[in-house]
Amino acid sequence: MRGEFKVPQGKLVAVDLDVVEDRLRHVSVSGDFFLEPDSALEDINAALEGVPATAGAEELARAVTRALDPEVALVGFSADAVGIAVRRALGHATSWADHTFEVIGPRVLPPAMHVALDEVLPGEVAAGRRGPLMRIWDWDAPLVVIGSFQSVRNEIDPEGLARHGMTVVRRVSGGGAMFMEPGNCITYSLVVPTSLVEGLSFERSYAFLDDWVLGALREVGVNARYVPLNDIASDAGKIGGAAQKRFASGVVLHHVTMSYDIDADKMLQVLRIGREKMSDKGTASANKRVDPMRSQTGMSRAAIIDAFIAHFEGRYDTVCSDYTADELARAEQLVQDKFLDDAWTYRVP
Repeated sequence: MRGEFKVPQGKLVAVDLDVVEDRLRHVSVSGDFFLEPDSALEDINAALEGVPATAGAEELARAVTRALDPEVALVGFSADAVGIAVRRALGHATSWADHTFEVIGPRVLPPAMHVALDEVLPGEVAAGRRGPLMRIWDWDAPLVVIGSFQSVRNEIDPEGLARHGMTVVRRVSGGGAMFMEPGNCITYSLVVPTSLVEGLSFERSYAFLDDWVLGALREVGVNARYVPLNDIASDAGKIGGAAQKRFASGVVLHHVTMSYDIDADKMLQVLRIGREKMSDKGTASANKRVDPMRSQTGMSRAAIIDAFIAHFEGRYDTVCSDYTADELARAEQLVQDKFLDDAWTYRVP
């Protein structure tokens, strides 16, 4: 059996092994990483020899760590990466190459519908009615989307919300508020099996799932990087942030919102927390904090979205897809029964 794991912004780790009587045998770790001293490679292989084939990625990583002298230097990889590669060899963890991703391009819908679809579509993937997917949001009305655990009164200025004709909807994932007007940002959702992030901490899974978009940003002229826990930044400042929800059904929802051309002054009239962040930074003007992609690329929002989709399709095995009538109908029902219901919106007052 063989498994591989490419560390985001790091090196490739490969593991070849056999399973004999439910134990790992003949384990051989290789890759383009750096390791000092080189004799430590034998210690890594020996640490995995005889480990139960049912061991999880964390248990495998602990076995490797225990076997290594504290002075050993692992450069471009980690014990966790070895554990993930082993799990992939055993078929418990999957890689991007193991899946065909459905791609749903931008389709204008009421913004609350996209929030609801982020609950509907994971259920479809979990049930096997859809494959893993990547979709781009597009919307026709202003909305503030708050994280699952945020306080409405702490985040939102009701006078500013009313003045600008906006509503507030609580999404199913954690994280911060999204200030959404038509055309002001770029948002995408990934719905993937949990096996794709097997062995990754929450923090590492954020960077892993968004590695593709860093490449897409570089192609449109933005030198982007990931800033833990969940931010994407460029040389000129923060571009956007990610949020995630792991469902018990074995599916992960991961979505990202990146600013394209946000009216920062309006945003701070609506979002209280934005003012606090600004004052903490000692910044007089909101426009100094928001870093629209338009100013860095000179491209239209539609052109950037097209470039993102092209990059994703060039990197992974994909098929074009769309929402089904049933999915849209169930999302519409969820909007009415849940996402526009005060019981859900104000569950954290």
